[in-house]
Amino acid sequence: MLITDRCLAGEADALVHAVSEAVEGGVTAVQLREKDLLPKELLPLAQRLRIVTRGRAALIVNGPLEVALAAEADGVHLPEHAPMVARPQRPFFIGRSVHSLEAAIAAWAECSDYLIAGPIFETASHPTAAPAGPQLIESIAVAVAIPVLAVGGITVERVGDVLRAGAAGVAVISDILSAQSPANAARRLKNALTEESSPVERVY
Repeated sequence: MLITDRCLAGEADALVHAVSEAVEGGVTAVQLREKDLLPKELLPLAQRLRIVTRGRAALIVNGPLEVALAAEADGVHLPEHAPMVARPQRPFFIGRSVHSLEAAIAAWAECSDYLIAGPIFETASHPTAAPAGPQLIESIAVAVAIPVLAVGGITVERVGDVLRAGAAGVAVISDILSAQSPANAARRLKNALTEESSPVERVY
């Protein structure tokens, strides 16, 4: 999953281009996360990202459910303490960020479809947050029956660490958006995920 950040990619045009490249390189889900935008500003950007992701990658909106629905997105992503939203009458993902085992268990109980857990390593996007380490992934992965993605300081070299801890995948910001070629960066991460994936069957 690529998580957007206009501060890294540039303004809307540059971000849309970077997302398109990243999807070409193997990103399978894009989370639109631009917390400074009002809903009326977020919707046009979501619609543009829907165009470049449609049929190629899932589009998840970190924002109001109404924006996700209006943009024909595939789901919404919620902060750890945000109230649960009503599930639409169509296939739709509801994900949640968690920072502890207790929050992960609560999110699973309320029928979240996936979790993003972290920050696992030091990360510029949350410089004041203490990294939890792969141990957080390990504790959550054995306690819930939904996919857990690792976030925070994820690089090609660290993919194996989080997969071995039980992560189903990774969520990435800077390793893709700061790259000269988002497509190549996404491709390297995709290859690392493929190479490091365990042959042991997992239940989600």
